[in-house]
Amino acid sequence: MSYNLRRHAATAELLELIERYPVDALTLQEGDGVRMPTEIGDLRLASATYKSELGLAIYYRPSRFTALDSHAFALRRAMHDRMLLPGIERLLTTHLVDTETGQDVQLASFHASPLSATNLLRRRQIRSALTHLSDLSHGAATLMAGDFNYPILRNKLIKQVESAGYSLSLSDGPTYFYTKSIAYHFDFLTSKGLDIQLVETLPQGLSDHRPIMVTAELLQRAKLQSPAEPATHTGPIFDEVE
Repeated sequence: MSYNLRRHAATAELLELIERYPVDALTLQEGDGVRMPTEIGDLRLASATYKSELGLAIYYRPSRFTALDSHAFALRRAMHDRMLLPGIERLLTTHLVDTETGQDVQLASFHASPLSATNLLRRRQIRSALTHLSDLSHGAATLMAGDFNYPILRNKLIKQVESAGYSLSLSDGPTYFYTKSIAYHFDFLTSKGLDIQLVETLPQGLSDHRPIMVTAELLQRAKLQSPAEPATHTGPIFDEVE
């Protein structure tokens, strides 16, 4: 599941949401990392970013996954970022190991610059994000979900994502409503090494975005060289600002 919390406002409904839709992993955008709970029901916080209330977070179900290292990246900055959000991280990724199959998964939360930036700038951010994920995954299954802020004119984006070896998947309904009759897909995902079976738009909650829920199955991929007894961690490694 992926959800833009609207400046932390929808955090209060996360427990009810997870109880209603018992997912194995959760990627969040626009959360205040300092105030994010360490657990939401059966989900445990893998990592979060802390520089503003527009932070990212990743949760996972410990009975299904083991969480290893996490990395955060600032990506290319739009003018909006330079003026108001210097250094904000727009990509957070966590290396998970499926406890049932032993397969590795790179799970990422992504938040592109807002509509004040251009689609070209967002494509550059997405290209950089996918490059970082490819460098980290070493061929393992990868899923990046979040708020792409890319509601229209996606043909160039789709070609770019596919040329990088990933697939782009939209949900079965729009995720952001300007009015009752004008709505768009802002929140979607890219993936590699996964059979994306269904992406559902969930009902409106406290956020101006609607959550999306992904049903996916792992395909066989090369495994990462994981330590036999991985150490737990409490935060991401801050890698790069572009």
